[in-house]
Amino acid sequence: MNREQKAQVIEEVAESLRESNAVFAVDYRGISVAQAAELRTALRAADSSFTVVKNTLAELAAGQVGADGLKPILQGPTAMTFVRGDAAAAAKALRDFRRATQNTLLEFKGGWMDGQALTPEDVDAIAQLPAKEVLIGRLVGMIASPLTGLATALNNLPAGLARQLQQIVDQGLLGGDAPAPASTDTEE
Repeated sequence: MNREQKAQVIEEVAESLRESNAVFAVDYRGISVAQAAELRTALRAADSSFTVVKNTLAELAAGQVGADGLKPILQGPTAMTFVRGDAAAAAKALRDFRRATQNTLLEFKGGWMDGQALTPEDVDAIAQLPAKEVLIGRLVGMIASPLTGLATALNNLPAGLARQLQQIVDQGLLGGDAPAPASTDTEE
């Protein structure tokens, strides 16, 4: 690889780092071409890409964008997953692939997210989070629940008022048709 090609790779990796919400680094030793293609397909569904980059070039790109926290994990065979979508979905795809291979492939090395370095445990914790859509649904449910109760209570107010008014009318206290007072039989 000549200098121009290296400069181009560094710029591409730096651009991917800038555009990504998160970056996960894994040890890719032992992964076959077919498995890599399968993993790339799964990650594409999570709006992510899986790329093997030479560590020295990745370190230079990380330095350009201020992601110096990535540098310590760029040791040995390293593949980077650039996440533009839901970080939890991408981490799940990596974890599921790892589980499918009986935890023999794709060991988490760490990552970078929101300007912070991630440990392998952090990446695993992200993989255990529910998907973004599920979290949004739960939040909407939590917000809507009290509002639904309030709406029900407000709807019941006029019905309760109508029942009370009907009882008043039935007793003749309203409308001038008061029932005759109970007769008292007194002998005079």
